Amino acid sequence: MSEQDMSGKEKTLFGKGLNPSNILPQKLTLESKIKFRCHPVVECFTACCGGIKIILTPYDILMLKKRLEIPAHEFLEQYTTPVYLEQTDMPGVALKLREDDNKCPFVTPEGCTVYTDRPSACRYYPVGMADFHEGQGTMGEGADHKDEEKFFFIVKEDHCKGFLEDKEWTVAEWRADQGVDVRDEMNKDWLRLVMRRKSYGHQAALSEQAKRMFFMASTDLDHFRRFVLESSFLDTYIIDDETLETLKTDDVELMLFSFKYLANALFGAEGLSIRQDKIEAKVAEIKQRQDDSVTQSISDYKEIKKARGEEVDPDL
Repeated sequence: MSEQDMSGKEKTLFGKGLNPSNILPQKLTLESKIKFRCHPVVECFTACCGGIKIILTPYDILMLKKRLEIPAHEFLEQYTTPVYLEQTDMPGVALKLREDDNKCPFVTPEGCTVYTDRPSACRYYPVGMADFHEGQGTMGEGADHKDEEKFFFIVKEDHCKGFLEDKEWTVAEWRADQGVDVRDEMNKDWLRLVMRRKSYGHQAALSEQAKRMFFMASTDLDHFRRFVLESSFLDTYIIDDETLETLKTDDVELMLFSFKYLANALFGAEGLSIRQDKIEAKVAEIKQRQDDSVTQSISDYKEIKKARGEEVDPDL
């Protein structure tokens, strides 16, 4: 998988433009007021829907594939392209733009055809948010995220005429109108995984198996559900009956469970319990490998001594 090169403006996981010149140098709060309105009569209507990179979160994918009434794998094949997330080795997907005009596949001259289920990045614009300390990431049970710095900022691009409208909002009112708060709640644990990985830098690469697991759990809940119910997963992890029944039918709960599983599998976070017999078997396996290694080392040592014509200690 290679990072797709895309020209023009980009929108990241947080809906923040990568061009610093577009970010107004002012920290906003939920009570800060902004003037902005986007509607079909505004001169630049849908101009912001082209030449962009919109990363899709798991919740975005879930909502869009339900809206289109197609399985996740079909949605991924038809509407997305592979990317790496936030300059990490974590694989994800972005919307695949149309080849003829380099625009979002769901936009028309009349507007967005999936507007009520549009991706999270689209909902943020033009109010970005900084909400994560990349160098931190305590993900154990009881971790406290209340001290996370949170502030908002405006992304103002030259083409956008929405700022000339006279509609005034507080940041909180704008976010509520755009449905951002719900998306933030759905996305937060997944974003924490990505930002925790980013904080590690490149000194420790994910294994190919870990990458495949992260991609599968983040993009294809149908596949992840089969993994939970039909593989050896339930032989390894302790899942109570009520939770298990919920995971069989509730996609949102399954998605949130997948974040907990990934945090445990990738970072050793608490939240999932491994069966005792599996722990004991793993300990025995590690001990056996250590014993085999010692035995092999002794055998190699004896062979070297013999080759040199030296006497071998009979107690070895």
